[in-house]
Amino acid sequence: MSWKELYKSKLCTPDEAVSYIKSGDRVVFTHATGESTVLTDALVRNAELYENVEIVHLVSMSKAPYCNPGMEKHFRHNALFLSGSTREAIADGRGDFTPAYFSQIPDLFRNTLHPNVSLLHLSPPDQHGYCSFGVSVDYTKPAAECADLRIAQINASMPRTLGNSFIHINQIDYIVEADTPLIELQPPKITELELKIGENCASLVCDGDTLQLGIGAIPDAVLHALTDKKDLGIHSEMFSDGVVDLVEKGVITNKKKSLYPGKSVVAFLMGTRRLYDYVDNNPSVQLMQVDYVNNPAVIAQNDNLVSINSCVQVDLMGQVVSTSVGRRQISGVGGQVDFVRGANMSKNGRSILAMPSTAAGGKISKIVADIDMGAAVTTNRYDVGYIVTEYGVADLKGKTLRDRARALIQIAHPDFRMALVETYEQRFKKRY
Repeated sequence: MSWKELYKSKLCTPDEAVSYIKSGDRVVFTHATGESTVLTDALVRNAELYENVEIVHLVSMSKAPYCNPGMEKHFRHNALFLSGSTREAIADGRGDFTPAYFSQIPDLFRNTLHPNVSLLHLSPPDQHGYCSFGVSVDYTKPAAECADLRIAQINASMPRTLGNSFIHINQIDYIVEADTPLIELQPPKITELELKIGENCASLVCDGDTLQLGIGAIPDAVLHALTDKKDLGIHSEMFSDGVVDLVEKGVITNKKKSLYPGKSVVAFLMGTRRLYDYVDNNPSVQLMQVDYVNNPAVIAQNDNLVSINSCVQVDLMGQVVSTSVGRRQISGVGGQVDFVRGANMSKNGRSILAMPSTAAGGKISKIVADIDMGAAVTTNRYDVGYIVTEYGVADLKGKTLRDRARALIQIAHPDFRMALVETYEQRFKKRY
């Protein structure tokens, strides 16, 4: 049987496809903007068919209706990273959170959290019968490889990304054809505050560096501040539309990369249709599994690797909180620690953690004497490099606790410096 005949034999409706999921199954969704809302909606529409189905994924960009009150009998979300549509379910006890470094999640699926079902969202097959995972290779491909059952939406809107990004029709059990718009992440609004933070981060970036950037206004502001740089490269768990801007301006060329020169290497993509069109069949962009892209030993093969991520709170010892506010879980570690450690191992590497100096409209300092009760340390004081706010840059590498505290106080908001100085003098028995 040819692959085309095989393809036709596997076609079904969304409702037929999800009918093969059984109560008690663990179902893994494609990550972030790659989620098939066609399959998600069919699953929720047929909720009465199921009891205790565990739904596992990282970032959700959809409304996550399986997390709604009243769905507890049918679905329980096990979050590997929290987002806006899933936080309430975890906070209310209707879902769970499993801490894991992004780089280690493929091994979790292989060895600990075995997927019974993988819900995929793929490009149409090429002439050889291979579909691309499109915007999400990261954990999605390894989860699919070890799942018992693979159900795929085939969508002409999904870009055909290159790299380690393919699955053959003979590896898919059921196929739903649906040409629907992909989920898009619109560029964030960047304020003067973020622009200043971006400028401070950009001051640490040199021509020819290779960058890792997270998601949000601060990473996008950094990109805005890099227009005067030359021959930058990308090795990052993800990128968004801002990278396309710098490619078009000739700033990002990947020419100086020591690993995959000429190529931007990523694990997933989040952005608008402009980004998806840019990466479609683009040989300069390589999507690979996250256990490769985020492996610190692989990251370190890039000389001059600069890691730039956001955080929530930093104490005077340099302990960084990025995933919780007190005991309240708000996100997950993602690739922050993977890249901090990779940057530390890279020749001339630098790790940067950036944040505004205050929260709650200026009422709360984000540089604190001690982290909030119950907060989880994300990047520990032994790994931390640069901390950046709108007030400057604190280089903590190789500094004593006393010198770290002084450096951090200098980039705290002026309204909170006196209180921090008092803590400094009490703690270190020395005048500031």
